[in-house]
Amino acid sequence: MMFRPLLAAAIGAGLLATPALADRPRDQDRALQALREGRSMPLPQIERRVMPFMGDADYLGPEFNGRTYRLKFMNRGRVIWVDVDAATGRILGRSGDR
Repeated sequence: MMFRPLLAAAIGAGLLATPALADRPRDQDRALQALREGRSMPLPQIERRVMPFMGDADYLGPEFNGRTYRLKFMNRGRVIWVDVDAATGRILGRSGDR
């Protein structure tokens, strides 16, 4: 009968922890909000601007921090980060490919 109190405590702890996780905005939520507010170009448009400069590197995905996108690529075992101004689509810099 010790199982029920432990189960109840675990469920209660999980319910208390869930709102804290839900309050934290995800990259895609922040990106959508920036797009709606006119502070960011659509991600596919930004990706189309960057891809021609990346040769045969594999695209792994984006991160968004509010003002810039950081696109992650892999080429010959090396990670390459490309920072792009979210509002203009201008490439700000690259790291990891040297």
